[in-house]
Amino acid sequence: MRVAFVGKGGSGKTTLSSLFARYAATRARVVAIDADINQHLALVLGAAQQPRPLGGMLTEIKDHLRGDNPRIPSASVMVKTTPPGRGSRLHTLDDAFFPSVEVEGLRLMATGPFGENDLGVACYHSKVGAVELYLNHLVDGPGEYVVVDMTAGADSFASGMFTKFDVTFLVVEPTRQGVSVYRQYQEYAAEFDVAVAVVGNKVQTPDDRAFLRDQVGPDLLTCLDHSPAVRAMEQGRAFTLDDLEPGNLAGLQTLLDRVDAAEKDWAKFGRQAHEFHLRNARAWADKATGVDLADQIDPDFIFGSVALENETRAAEGRLWLAL
Repeated sequence: MRVAFVGKGGSGKTTLSSLFARYAATRARVVAIDADINQHLALVLGAAQQPRPLGGMLTEIKDHLRGDNPRIPSASVMVKTTPPGRGSRLHTLDDAFFPSVEVEGLRLMATGPFGENDLGVACYHSKVGAVELYLNHLVDGPGEYVVVDMTAGADSFASGMFTKFDVTFLVVEPTRQGVSVYRQYQEYAAEFDVAVAVVGNKVQTPDDRAFLRDQVGPDLLTCLDHSPAVRAMEQGRAFTLDDLEPGNLAGLQTLLDRVDAAEKDWAKFGRQAHEFHLRNARAWADKATGVDLADQIDPDFIFGSVALENETRAAEGRLWLAL
């Protein structure tokens, strides 16, 4: 399952991403991806080093993923929304092509921060595009979780990546500002049939809970209390999940239960992948590449495990012919 954490800056989105990833990793295989412009997930997880940035190897990623797809003759005409088709190279969580570091029982990947050459001339979405391509071509299975710490605020909706997840958790503080971000997210998400579950964070009093219940209603899934253990973690002191308060551990279990209850809908994923690719093509990508990118859509391609099985058989056939 693919899980996104979104929210306004300062809401605790990255901290909750890290806690959920750690918690899920005690039960299943987890890849955590830092897709925020502020690259703090490795720091919060306590990683000794940052992984090689995906955003700096975008051309390599395109060449890898396009495989033998005849609709994509080169990386130069492959954009962040280009969907897979027959001949594309699909991947699983085990694909060692994508650089990562091991930490807290999970694999951590990152888009990477702005570099000196990016300042003033590049958009961060070009780096996040590497994650969008990764998710477009990923075939995840039972007992596997991809946890993505998204960019803060409504900027998460600036690309089609917000449709790539099975569950989206919106982290909301018990303030008017936090609730206003929730309402903005709900408006955007509802248009594209993206369900959003709200996680109250930094809750300190019964009045905080009552405020969120009143303002958010049934979208409020659970609340996590202000935590001295989390504050210690954020200050760089030693931390394990056993340090968390029982109520906050129960909150993480509620999040995991919500993810496990979600249904995988590969048909919907494919429809939205095609829709946003066409949107991008019309808006800018046709002009930028000089080709009609609608031709990249393979109408006979089936998303999900069936496509991975078909690709594996095709690769074995090519190997047999080569021998």
